[in-house]
Amino acid sequence: MKKYGCIVMVWCSIGTASWAQNSDNALTRQEVAEGWQLLWDGKTTTGWKSSGSDAFPAKGWNVEEGVLKVLKDGKGGDIITTKTYKNFTFKADFKLTEGANSGIKYFVNRGGIGCEYQILDDVRHPDAKAGVAGNRTLGSLYDLIAAPTTKPYRPQEFNTAMIVVQGNHVEHWLNGVKIIEYERNNQMWRALVNYSKYKGFPDFGDAAQGHLLLQDHGDEVWFKNIKILEK
Repeated sequence: MKKYGCIVMVWCSIGTASWAQNSDNALTRQEVAEGWQLLWDGKTTTGWKSSGSDAFPAKGWNVEEGVLKVLKDGKGGDIITTKTYKNFTFKADFKLTEGANSGIKYFVNRGGIGCEYQILDDVRHPDAKAGVAGNRTLGSLYDLIAAPTTKPYRPQEFNTAMIVVQGNHVEHWLNGVKIIEYERNNQMWRALVNYSKYKGFPDFGDAAQGHLLLQDHGDEVWFKNIKILEK
């Protein structure tokens, strides 16, 4: 375990049985009982809109056979949830095409800026070698905290990203393994931000709540089983 002041990076696993999926884009009985909500129904674009308007992008995103696809060079732009969220556990399955780049942002309030769970083909995309010490690789808190190199990623398959937020405490998970854990709104957090690409954004990442965002970075990426548990 590595400790950086108030920021801790950890890697631990939970039982795989709890991550078993039944049918796509549907809640299990247990999830319903626990209070989970689907953020995408697998058929429409209800609940999502462009990050720059109140409408869903007219191009660049497709719904195909239960998969929400951001298209290569589609220029549709990022999409965000119509609602904002505060304390939550968020899950989404994602699949990268070769060399693809995307991300899941949270605490997004204006201009599409927010904390980002990086989604990236670390082997084929140059951004994996940019930043500092791997902090732009898959699962990282983009440009701030690096995910471990031994993360359990499955190339050319669907993988499950999970983001857990409780107040200022945040966790990134990948396929049932916790890969990052950190605290916001403290001196160490501000120091990290000031050393990153976000140093010009006052109060970056400090919002109590915000939208969730799926990023269009010009590459084809697939999403499904998008859901949230509010706390």
